[in-house]
Amino acid sequence: MRSFMLMTGSGPLIILTSHSSIENSILLEKLMAKGIEKFIAFEIPYDLAAQRYHGHFDVVANDLHETDDLRILDYNGDRAFRMFSFSELGKAHIHEPLMPGLAVA
Repeated sequence: MRSFMLMTGSGPLIILTSHSSIENSILLEKLMAKGIEKFIAFEIPYDLAAQRYHGHFDVVANDLHETDDLRILDYNGDRAFRMFSFSELGKAHIHEPLMPGLAVA
């Protein structure tokens, strides 16, 4: 299982997923269904996320199944953003869908 901080147009949020990559096509489809098409993702060490969110993490993580592979751990952007320092986050993964009419340089 992996945890990620997503920087989205509406603010940061923390997700848990059973997918090994933030670029997994099934995960991207699920994010798109939730209106999240463009984002910058930072992986959060799983144990660190569990430590910071305590019991709430366990409740969310234990409700994650193979057929239900995406959970929102924290949708409060202010709290999510302040919960971790940048030095604790993994490399940034930028995801932006191709936008019709935009020229690619």
